[in-house]
Amino acid sequence: MEFGITFKGFVEPDRARKLVAQAEEAGFTYCWFYDSHILWRECYPAMAMCMEHTKNMRFGPCVTNPNTREWSHAASLFGSMAKQSGGRFDIGVGRGDSAVRVMGRKPALLKKLDEFIDVVKGLVRGEERQYGDVPNPIQFPWATGYELPVWVAAYGPKALESAGRMGDGLILQIAEPAICKWLSDQAIAAGEANGRDMSNYRVMAAAPAYFGDMDACREATRWFPAMVGNHVADIVEKYGTERDDIPEALTAYIKDRKGYDYSKHGQSDNPYLDFITDEIIDGFAVLGTPEDHIEKLKVLEKSGVTQFNVYLDSGDEENIIAEYGRTVIPAMS
Repeated sequence: MEFGITFKGFVEPDRARKLVAQAEEAGFTYCWFYDSHILWRECYPAMAMCMEHTKNMRFGPCVTNPNTREWSHAASLFGSMAKQSGGRFDIGVGRGDSAVRVMGRKPALLKKLDEFIDVVKGLVRGEERQYGDVPNPIQFPWATGYELPVWVAAYGPKALESAGRMGDGLILQIAEPAICKWLSDQAIAAGEANGRDMSNYRVMAAAPAYFGDMDACREATRWFPAMVGNHVADIVEKYGTERDDIPEALTAYIKDRKGYDYSKHGQSDNPYLDFITDEIIDGFAVLGTPEDHIEKLKVLEKSGVTQFNVYLDSGDEENIIAEYGRTVIPAMS
């Protein structure tokens, strides 16, 4: 299993440099950043800075979307980051959540997401692309042929089908093994149905990790299921709750959800946390003793998860990275 960390843009630069260097030394191989430019600082300068303080760690947004940047600009940014890092750059991409909703805009349609992936991968590779209302074909004369790895964030049936057709990996913001397996199986089946070799398809479980007694762990990570809940609410609104291809365990917990404050996205002081139960927190995050973490991660691995991405948003970040380096990552090697 691979291990990653994820930052929000409010981490101070000096601390980010130290955390990412510590994480690489501890055995983490990926560093992801939220791409939500209004709520937090722009993530790409921070990634470029951290690249200079690591040797092998890979970087990328978790996640970007088709609506924030003009597509040739996005592709130029991605190709430049890949070049600057010596090929250590992936992207995670989704329809758009806080980055667009906080502006009052809507997420992209899946058709647009598919086209965005095709265009940016082609441009970064050095191919010619024409799209939307751009009158002239576009090609980067400086492209090096880099094959940009794309991870697609998805939950609903159609988004999972898109992830299987278009992505090199799947991002799931949840660490509940049965749900991860159910959802990743949908994406893999879709890829196979489209004639793709899915033997190297990758599945990320992105969630908080926290050490200590369970009451303290739950209090520190209660914000996370609420953040996931806004995605699940979209699924319920579109599909209802009676479909066989959507796990009931994923949708049932939001029945008492009253709203979501995007200005407090992914933060512990979001006012809409009352519907989150201890059982949900235990399922969605990785909590407890180092032995508890190892036990759950082994179940996740058996469920098809290939990367556990720790959301470093709950405090005690240095200790979490250190404990993973001392006990958890060696046990999973």
